[in-house]
Amino acid sequence: MEKPDVVTLRATTPADLDDLFRFGQDPESIRLAAFTAADPGDRDAFDVHWARLLADPRVDARTIRADGALVGSIARWFEDGDPEITYWIDRRHWGRGIATRAARLFIASVPERPLRARVAVDNERSIRVLERLGFRAGSTSRDFAAGRGAETEERLYRLE
Repeated sequence: MEKPDVVTLRATTPADLDDLFRFGQDPESIRLAAFTAADPGDRDAFDVHWARLLADPRVDARTIRADGALVGSIARWFEDGDPEITYWIDRRHWGRGIATRAARLFIASVPERPLRARVAVDNERSIRVLERLGFRAGSTSRDFAAGRGAETEERLYRLE
């Protein structure tokens, strides 16, 4: 698959939510992400969640665009006072280097360090993205992952 010429980020707006909701319905994406909403198909819960994110001044939520098309999202929030990032790329655009390029742009604009990310230990694609960006593997934990309907091991990554 061809790599895009231009990857850009911009602030997420309510107009982006239909696409972001659609991206989150893919079963393989849900399985790999593992730690998703209890019911990824519940649009009302999705809208409530995103309204809360967009209203919170401590959350930095952006859409990812590749050659002008919306292809995903990336965000930073604080978990127990520590900055943490997450991203989601529409599966139709996997394997094109978009996640790495978008995360590199995003991380350059986030001043807080250390920066954390969490990933299911078998999500090899996301692990590769994080390691390319300089994140280092840390502790693991097991918790219920709604996207799999089972306990799943998750690893914490840190960027100093």
